[in-house]
Amino acid sequence: MLAAGRARVEAAGLADRIELREGRAEELTDEDGFDALTFTYLLRYVDDPAAQMRELARVVRPGGTVVCLELSLPRWRTYARLYHAVFRRMAPVAGAIVARRGSAYRYLPDSLDAFPSPDQLAATMRAAGLVDVSYRRLTTGVVALHRGRVPQES
Repeated sequence: MLAAGRARVEAAGLADRIELREGRAEELTDEDGFDALTFTYLLRYVDDPAAQMRELARVVRPGGTVVCLELSLPRWRTYARLYHAVFRRMAPVAGAIVARRGSAYRYLPDSLDAFPSPDQLAATMRAAGLVDVSYRRLTTGVVALHRGRVPQES
């Protein structure tokens, strides 16, 4: 993924402005601090999402941004039930096709059951010290894009 990302950064002419790094989410470096930090579906894979969010906020410079994309359930209850029923059946099928292992994505529906709502995730971001926290539901609400900013130093 990093190789593909670097190729895209170079093709966009942004190699002098964007650096992609590999590392453990629980042990981020804070050499100079990051201007921005983005991630997708990370919090469902860590033991303590609140502690992880604090770590992410810690390594971003004051005024910098943290953005995350996470699975969600749609607001409309009937659609949420339908989506969840289909997702529960289709995620393992997708795993069998993509990863060639039927069990590869069986955990995803359960992780959706246990994952915080967009409002709860926004509250977790605020508790981690981020300000101007907002989110937007995308693709009929099955994902939510969250954004928060590290406050400027006083």
